[in-house]
Amino acid sequence: MRVGAERQSAAPIRWESQVLDGMLAQYGTVESCEQVNTETETAVVNVRYAAKDQARLAMEKLNASVMENYTLKVTYIPDETAAPEGPSPVGRRGYNSRGPPRAGSPGLGARPKAQSDIPLRILVPTQFVGAIIGKEGATIRNITKQTHSKIDIHRKENAGAAEKPITIHSTPEGCSEACTTIMDIMQKEAVDTKFTEEIPLKILAHNYYVGRVIGKEGRNLKKIEQDTETKITISPLQDLTLYNPERTITIKGTIEACGLAEKEVMKKIRESHESDMAAMNLQSNLIPGLNLNALGLFPSGPPGMGPSMPSMSPPGAYGGSPFGCPYGLEGPFGAPVPPPSSVSSQFLAGPQQSETVHLFIPALAVGAIIGKQGQNIKQLSRFAGASIKIAPAEGVDPKQRMVIIAGPPEAQFKAQCRIFGKLKEENFFGPKEEVKLEAHIKVPSFAAGRVIGKGGKTVNELQNLSCADVVVPRDQTPDENDQVIVKISGHFFACQLAQRKIQEILAQVQRQQQTKPSSGSQTPLPARRK
Repeated sequence: MRVGAERQSAAPIRWESQVLDGMLAQYGTVESCEQVNTETETAVVNVRYAAKDQARLAMEKLNASVMENYTLKVTYIPDETAAPEGPSPVGRRGYNSRGPPRAGSPGLGARPKAQSDIPLRILVPTQFVGAIIGKEGATIRNITKQTHSKIDIHRKENAGAAEKPITIHSTPEGCSEACTTIMDIMQKEAVDTKFTEEIPLKILAHNYYVGRVIGKEGRNLKKIEQDTETKITISPLQDLTLYNPERTITIKGTIEACGLAEKEVMKKIRESHESDMAAMNLQSNLIPGLNLNALGLFPSGPPGMGPSMPSMSPPGAYGGSPFGCPYGLEGPFGAPVPPPSSVSSQFLAGPQQSETVHLFIPALAVGAIIGKQGQNIKQLSRFAGASIKIAPAEGVDPKQRMVIIAGPPEAQFKAQCRIFGKLKEENFFGPKEEVKLEAHIKVPSFAAGRVIGKGGKTVNELQNLSCADVVVPRDQTPDENDQVIVKISGHFFACQLAQRKIQEILAQVQRQQQTKPSSGSQTPLPARRK
C-alpha cells in the first residue's frame, strides 16, 4: 500500500514517525513502513500489512483523509512476489486485474484467456451426433486431444428434438478449432448419407450479450458478415422462455467462412463479459460491504460454465419472467434474480434510509423499460424493492425522460443497474460505447457547500475517485423544500460511487445538525452565589 501526502506549502513535508505509526496501526499489523521520499511536492511512504484485508481497510479509511494538515492519497500496490495462498482467484483479480497471471493460480494457463469463462455453445442436427462421437467415442476423444478442449454433448436434453447442444471449453483458439473440426465431420457425414440440406453453424449466446454482438443499428453484425462473407441471422426475442435464456446465432457460408465468423462473434461476447467482470471487481473494492454476486448483476451462464454457477431454482421462484434462466432465475433486465435471503441486509454501513434519484434515459427507451402493459417496470420495482416511475414528457420533442427511483441504497443500486443494463442490451448505446447517464439528487441548500468543498476541493476529489462528472450548478434557486440539485454523469459504477459518497457527506451534515442546540434553546446561566 502506498501513502502519499500532498504538500500545502513551499516547505518539504516531514513525517512524524510516531503519529504515522499510530495511525497505520489502527487497521492491522504493519510489517514494514518504508519512506520513499519527502523532498518533492508529495511525500510518499510504502506500507506493508500482514494481511490483504488489513491493507484494504486502511486504504478505504485513509484515502482523502487529513493528517497534520496534509491530504492523504492511498493506493494499493499488488505484491507480485507473494506465493499464492488463501484468497480465491476472484479476489486476486479484484486487486490485480491488469497484472500478469501468477504461476500456479487456478484457471490461469500460459495461453491467453485459458479456459474462458464463456465457452462456445453450438447446436448440431441430432442425426450427426453419432458421427461426432464416433465409434466408442473415438472421434470426440481425438477432437478434445487435438484442440486441448473439453467437449460436452448434451444428448439427453430435449428428447426427440431435431438439434442437440454441444458445449466446448477451451481457449478461444481451441474452441474455434474444435468447432471447425465438428463442422467438417458433419459435412462429410452429410455427403455419406446423401443429406442435401445446408448445414449452417448455429451458436447459442445468452441474450444479455446479443445486443452487443448486433451493435447499434446492426453495425457490428453487418461488419462481421462483410468481413467473413457469411449471412448471419439471430433468433427473435419471442423465442426466449423461462428455460431458455439463449438466442441462436445462425451463420451460413463455407466452413472456412463460418469459422471466421464464429471467431468474431465469440470475440464480441467474451470482450463484453470481461469488461463487465472487470467493472464488477473494481466496484467490489470501491464500495465496502457490497456483494455484487448476490445482487445479480450479470447473467449466470449455460450448463458447464464452471462450478461457481448458482444452483437451479424451481420454476416461478422469485418472480421469474419471460427472460428467466433455470441456472439462476432472471428478471426482464438480463441478470439473475437472487433469492431475497441471498442479498445481505448490510448493503452499506448505517441505516437504510430511503433516497430519491432522478435518472435520465433516452426517450426512445421508455417502452423497453416499461414493457408490455407495464410488466417490466413492475417486475423491476419488485426485484429492487424500490418505487420506480417514469415522469411525464416535458417540452414538444424531449430527447430524454426522467425515471424517478425511490428506495434505500441497495434498492437504488439494483434498480439503476438493471436500467443501465437494459439500455445496453436494447442497443440504445453503441457496441464500444459505455452506457453513461445523468442522475440528479437533491440536497439541502445549506449542505451544497459541503459537497463542493473549499475552492471546489471536495467535488474535485469526488470526481477523481469515482470517475463521474459531479456538478452543483451555481445560482440555483432552492425549491419549496429548500433543496438544490446535484448532477452526476457517468457510467453505472461511477454514478453509484458518487451517489454513495455524496450521501455520506449529507449524513455527516445531518449528524452535525442534530448535535447542535436548537435555535430556541439557551444555554443555562450558572446559579448566582448568595
